[in-house]
Amino acid sequence: MTQFWRVTTHADFALLGNIVEHLDDVAPESMTSWSLFDEGDIARLDLIFDIEPDLADVRRFANIPDSMDLTCEKMPDEDWVRLSLAGLKPVEGGRFTLFGAHDRDAVAEGQIGIEIEAGPAFGTGHHGTTRGCLIAFSEMLDAGASPKTVLDLGCGTAVLAIAAAKTLPDADILASDIDPEAVTESAENCRKNGTPGIECFVAEGLDHGRLAGRKFELIFANILARALMELAPDIANALEPGGKVILSGLLTEQEAMVREVYEAAGLTVHRQPPLENWETLVAVRD
Repeated sequence: MTQFWRVTTHADFALLGNIVEHLDDVAPESMTSWSLFDEGDIARLDLIFDIEPDLADVRRFANIPDSMDLTCEKMPDEDWVRLSLAGLKPVEGGRFTLFGAHDRDAVAEGQIGIEIEAGPAFGTGHHGTTRGCLIAFSEMLDAGASPKTVLDLGCGTAVLAIAAAKTLPDADILASDIDPEAVTESAENCRKNGTPGIECFVAEGLDHGRLAGRKFELIFANILARALMELAPDIANALEPGGKVILSGLLTEQEAMVREVYEAAGLTVHRQPPLENWETLVAVRD
């Protein structure tokens, strides 16, 4: 049974949002998960490691100020996958319901089920970013949209690509991620959800031969704000005229600067209602 350590810090969402932007620099070969929790006036950031971390290294690489407390605790020797499965409930986002294998009978009539298994300590990560994208996509479908070319950029577990495949049977759907393990997991999720036609592959942003010169009617980009801003020109260029990109992974405090970058790239940006201090934007190429 794998042993885990949890590092925790508290601050307001704006400050922790900046720290989240640097988590890729924090021992990526050992860190297994992170989650950001709303605790009223402040937020809590938990980092889960599968080797005992050096707090000085975590603080330095994540740009955590000395004024912020940073604690580390060895988590009890438990089966965290089993425990997270037991506590995980189905999550609805528009016409879609995300669930674990233990809740296959819990999808309401009329909802489209997507099975995503829990992982160590933090389950599936169905927070406001994923839900916001699913709600925005559902609203597009309700309005009669039927894109034929779809890219799930930074796909993670491929939830959004699978949602597209289950509702757009004639679409050509690609799913890419910079993390090879995420791509492996995405391919497995596509298989067990009955959507094996989704092509999953490793790519850094839009720099991949499979994406070169391609235009899409719909792009999902549920990644962090810094990456969204860096990729804005490439994403705008990859959209068909009239194409849309659903953007998430940004906090409310980051919404204005992300929106400005996409407007500068020539897109018209619409803001969705925020969920748990996470924002979702829908940008259209005119």
